[in-house]
Amino acid sequence: MSNKAEQRRKQILKAAFQAASEKGYESVTLQDIADYAEVSKGVTNYYFKNKADVFAHLFDWITTRIYEKEVKSIDEKKTAIEKLEAYINQVFINPEENKKFYRVYLDFLAQTKNNHRYKEINQQFYENCWSIGRNIVKQGVDEGEFKVENIEQTVISIRCMIDGSLIQWLMRDDAGLHRYYRDTCYESILQILNFQK
Repeated sequence: MSNKAEQRRKQILKAAFQAASEKGYESVTLQDIADYAEVSKGVTNYYFKNKADVFAHLFDWITTRIYEKEVKSIDEKKTAIEKLEAYINQVFINPEENKKFYRVYLDFLAQTKNNHRYKEINQQFYENCWSIGRNIVKQGVDEGEFKVENIEQTVISIRCMIDGSLIQWLMRDDAGLHRYYRDTCYESILQILNFQK
């Protein structure tokens, strides 16, 4: 794919994300996406088969970018506890981005029951999240900092804490509570890991 074609696809995907964050997945049409991208509907149809295809590409792209940013944030740190803190800071990036992503993401999750491709993309996202957690937990255990009996269960629990904290924060609709939920999530994960400060 040419550079220009790739840029046009990204332009449409970003527009789809913006449209969904403002209108909700169910309400967004291909025409809305074209309008947000400032292109004709024909251009959108040239790059994507239909609305479901646009959103499949969008979620694949966006969850891959999130994973890459999270990996980059922890690669710069040495110890497991530093990596964990960097990971949580990256996940709780800021109120605006978290609100936009989780609003659209929750809409996306509601569609997975009818769309096998969406299910696969979400499963891959979780595999990526768990791999980050697994690497941090294993390193912390090797360093003697974390005391866990079941690494896989711990890794899943960490992601439950992250998603649960962000969803609860989102439902309270108060940007000022963002730091509180980040700190609470981090402290709760430290308890799961039996980390002694």
